[in-house]
Amino acid sequence: MHRVFPLVAAALLLTAGTAAAQNGAEPAAVPAATQTSAPPSEIADTSAITLRPGDLLRIQVWREPDLAGEFQVDVDGVVILPLIGEKRVTGIPVRRLREVLIEDYQVHLRNPSINITPLRRIHVLGSVRQAGVYPVDPTVTLADAVALAGGTVEGGDLRRIRIVRRGEVIRERVAAGETLREVDLRSGDQIYVERRPWIQRNGATLIGMGISATNLALNLIRIRRAGN
Repeated sequence: MHRVFPLVAAALLLTAGTAAAQNGAEPAAVPAATQTSAPPSEIADTSAITLRPGDLLRIQVWREPDLAGEFQVDVDGVVILPLIGEKRVTGIPVRRLREVLIEDYQVHLRNPSINITPLRRIHVLGSVRQAGVYPVDPTVTLADAVALAGGTVEGGDLRRIRIVRRGEVIRERVAAGETLREVDLRSGDQIYVERRPWIQRNGATLIGMGISATNLALNLIRIRRAGN
């Protein structure tokens, strides 16, 4: 009888420990369908944002679909736009850049109405469904950027996001609710989603093993009692 009690105690300790780990675990992977999608660019406030080399400039001209598109800013801060040609766009707040482009397009169009959106070209990597490079509005959150990559896979953890620039980690444990602008994310940077620790991902299995061990120990006690 005395030999059985250590088995029971060990099993109970294992169950309690793994239960605590499970209760302290962070939320499981969030399917892409349940994550917040990026807000429309026309709603987001991008007026004070400036473009950098490597960024994209998205342009929409009312009733002129042939002039719309996403145009990459080259190393000299220049984009090539339909009708206008080369245009330096870096270092100018978006609200002012829009005014400048309207003035340029007025040479070719009558009363042009233009909507522009700056985009960062960001790598979304790690525990996501569709890792790759995505053009992202700087006003959206890191969680929105992850949603563009299909959301997290099982075990992916939005509480464990790090930012990598030129192979160097510049920020760790970044809050998923922060915007790209708030963390100063730049084109070419990486949003890397890590996995939850092994014990958290396998907490349910460990609890099941602990319960099974407890039941086995209790059955042994009953058998010994019956034999006596």
